[in-house]
Amino acid sequence: MRPELFVLALSAAPAMAGPTFAPVQVPEHVYAGGWEHFVGGGLAVFDCDGDGLPELLAAGGENAATLLRNRSDAGALRFEADTPEALTEPGMIGAYPLDIDNDGYIDLAILRVGPNRLLRGGADCSFAPFEGLGFTSGDRWTTAFSATWEAGQSLPTLAFGNYVDRSNPNGPFGTCDTNLLYRPEGDRYGAPIELTPGYCPLSMLFSDWARQGRTDLRISNDRHYYVSDGEEQMWAMGSTPRLLGPKDGWVSHKLWGMGIAQRDLDRDGNQEVFLSSMGDQRLQRMTGNGAEFADVPYAIGTTAHRPYTGGDGRPSTGWHIGIGDVQNDGLDDVFITKGNVEQMPDAAMEDPNNLLIQQPDGTFAEAGDSAGIASLHRGRGGALVDLNGDGRLDIAVVNRRAPLEVWQNVTADTGHWLALAPEQPGPNRDAIGAWIEVTAGSAPPQLREITVGGGHAGGAAGFQHFGLGDAQDISIRVIWPDGAQSTPLEVAPDQSLTVIRDGAALRARP
Repeated sequence: MRPELFVLALSAAPAMAGPTFAPVQVPEHVYAGGWEHFVGGGLAVFDCDGDGLPELLAAGGENAATLLRNRSDAGALRFEADTPEALTEPGMIGAYPLDIDNDGYIDLAILRVGPNRLLRGGADCSFAPFEGLGFTSGDRWTTAFSATWEAGQSLPTLAFGNYVDRSNPNGPFGTCDTNLLYRPEGDRYGAPIELTPGYCPLSMLFSDWARQGRTDLRISNDRHYYVSDGEEQMWAMGSTPRLLGPKDGWVSHKLWGMGIAQRDLDRDGNQEVFLSSMGDQRLQRMTGNGAEFADVPYAIGTTAHRPYTGGDGRPSTGWHIGIGDVQNDGLDDVFITKGNVEQMPDAAMEDPNNLLIQQPDGTFAEAGDSAGIASLHRGRGGALVDLNGDGRLDIAVVNRRAPLEVWQNVTADTGHWLALAPEQPGPNRDAIGAWIEVTAGSAPPQLREITVGGGHAGGAAGFQHFGLGDAQDISIRVIWPDGAQSTPLEVAPDQSLTVIRDGAALRARP
């Protein structure tokens, strides 16, 4: 593929109506607090009551978190606040959902200013501290998280990214804390492994970046505090974790890193990585063996470096990145929450969220204002997810010192869609590390890796959404975390399916 074009190797996508979103009234929730809550404000999305509709858990900072129970139907989004006591402890930076103990209930990794928590999920959105896992956490300022399942383990490997060391009297600049990796030892966790040096991460993500059968940990770091000697990082997850460097092909990148997302946007079989930042957002394509990434050309339209409305021409500040097809035209789009850190004088204060719509030629065009999601609050965590099961991706944003916002996707005349959730027996029930391959008509397949992490201080568990355009003939395949490939399964569009590992075959459950 010629880098100056970055054109999709697809047949022309059908013309769709421009995306339209309508604001939704929800119970008020505000993320607030002093210096230690300038960052964070994550949003976790997961179904904790088994009705097929995802709940929203919004971190509160100095305020208590809020769990919004989803009472939506196909016609309208509705939520009610119903927060269990285990989630009300102040100090929450963010949260990530995953099934740690493989019991079918979603658990939570809670990031805090203070000791982090692992909470065990139960029936009807109940949560309680895990007992007997051996997990210990010191008094940290934790701002990033990711998890993966390594071969032969009954528990996930957990990575916690820690920001400024608040106990260092020489701080805050140049005093980034150490990051911690928790690997299971049988049915519990041993002492954490230090990943040093730490450069003040605000996002991290385990992914098999080059589809080489090894999940590596990419970390996006905040240059504001590492000042001069740091950079973005990639850790190879061998028996002893190893920081990749120039001899591995790693190209040094320095930015005010806030969030990470990954997706094969151009369907060439390799994942692009999208990094949010102060000043500009960076979409990078892989140019080598999984360690080599380079920025795409400016003409692609993904830098989103200045506000497109609001009258403030100073540089923009990006936080959470969500990637998904909001029109179901078969082309993935990008949603980015935006907002000044607090009162940064060199950055825009009137800084609307971005909705970058992918065009048939592989470029992206801003639609945030016309779509109705151009909020000028200080956005932080967010989600791009189907909240009512109608096949259209909705949007939710946690704001600093302003109410949480939710928008329902009411775009007319969207294309076909499919929502898939893989499931396998034994450990790693939700198949973290698996790849879903969806082939629609004659277009190249869409590839989706199941991951936990990335974003900004929060993420989503559950169905993976695929836009299909006008295609009717759909085939799906799963490459499981152990490398085994399922036989293809023919399915109809416009439905949500759990796809279950059954030997070499797939069983589908509505």
